[in-house]
Parts: sequence; C-alpha cells; structure tokens
Amino acid sequence: MSTWIQNKRKLSGLSQAEVAKSLSISRPTYIKLEKGESKPTGQQKVLLARVFDVSYDSVIENIENKNVVPDSLETREVPTENVRKFKEVLLYILGKVGSRPNIGQTVLYKLLYFIDFDYYEKYEEPLIGATYIKNTYGPTPVSFAKIVKQMEGEGVLVEVKSKYFDHDQIKYIPVKDADVSGLSGQELNHIDNELERLSHFTARQLSDLSHKDTPWKVAKDKEVIDYEHVFYRPEETSVREYEPL
Repeated sequence: MSTWIQNKRKLSGLSQAEVAKSLSISRPTYIKLEKGESKPTGQQKVLLARVFDVSYDSVIENIENKNVVPDSLETREVPTENVRKFKEVLLYILGKVGSRPNIGQTVLYKLLYFIDFDYYEKYEEPLIGATYIKNTYGPTPVSFAKIVKQMEGEGVLVEVKSKYFDHDQIKYIPVKDADVSGLSGQELNHIDNELERLSHFTARQLSDLSHKDTPWKVAKDKEVIDYEHVFYRPEETSVREYEPL
C-alpha cells in the first residue's frame, strides 16, 4: 500500500531525495513521512503543497485522513521500453516544429498528449504510452521533466528561456536528429498529421481544446488521465471514424 505523499511524489516524477531537499530535511527523515511513520509539521505541509502543486487544504485532508492508495491503482510511469520512444518522438517534434515561436514547454505537453491519446483512439494501442495528469491548464506528461533532464545530460537537447509575446517561455533546442528506426510508418504518419493539425496553435488554444476532451474532463484534479476514455470523446476532439450505429 502507498501513502498519499508517496503517490503524489511519483505522480510528480520526483525522487525521494528531491522532495526531501525541498522540505530541507534528510532523506531518511522524509522516508518516515512517506511511510506514514511520522507526521509533517505545519511548515512541511505548506512546502508539500508547493512541491506537489496542490492546495494546502488538500494536503491537510489527505494526510489527516491517512489516505492510502492500493498498489494496483498507483500511477503507471512511462514503461521502460517506451522511454526511448518518448525521447525520439520529442526530438522528432522539436526537429519538425521546435523552432516555431509558439512551441514552448506548455505546447509540447499538449502535443504529446494529443499524439498519444489520438493514436490510442485510432488504433487501440499506445504510441508512447506516457502517463498524463490533469492540471489546471491541461494534461501534463508526468515523466517529461525527468526525461528532458536525462536528454540534456546525454547532450541531445538544450533548454533555453525565452519570451513569447509577454509570457516567459521554456524552449528546447535539439542537438541531434531523432532516430526514428524504432517508430513504424503508421506512427510517423500519425505524428506528422498531428503536427500539421495542431502545431500552429498557441498554448491557450491547445489548453482550451484539451479541456473539451472527455479523458481530461472526467479525471479528477491532479490525477491520472485514463486512456480508455478516448472512446467517449465529443466530436470536437474525436479523430476516429466510427461505424454508424
């Protein structure tokens, strides 16, 4: 069984050491909090709310109620066999449209979401198979930060800060071309079609579109978005041609 703190840490793609550092405590002390062996102080609850991007009341409610999450319901992180595909799809997107002024981190989140969920609706199988959670401005890929950090360490992309109109923007510059040998023709064709359809949208437009999507609408705030709900999409977001009833 997992405690609420442990599950939220995994949802956020953070290590125990990273959360412990944010709380200014040692990793062993943090582990006691994660296991429910000790309770966080008032200040630590405030910091947990910031780290997990939730309200203070949500932290209080979940910790005081000693909520646990059955192991079978824990967040599925990006499967090991799909991490390489995640990296190559991201490099492919950046190589195709990354230089456009609207393509920052927020737009990339939404492009990856629609690429993944639209493929699942069309072909009933995952493309990347990444895990996404419901955030205020739309779906967020849980492992994005962790994978980008790995890619920076591997020297295949560089993160830069920029401006898009009056807004701060994080962009990613590819240093090498994507290796698409692990992607099928069907997958590449799908990605190209998605980029042609969506890559000219602003972050706000993509966020608004994702808010109309059934998987996002039925998910609870900060919880995992279920791929299976693509089969109940409205006309605005559905990409599959279904047989008439």
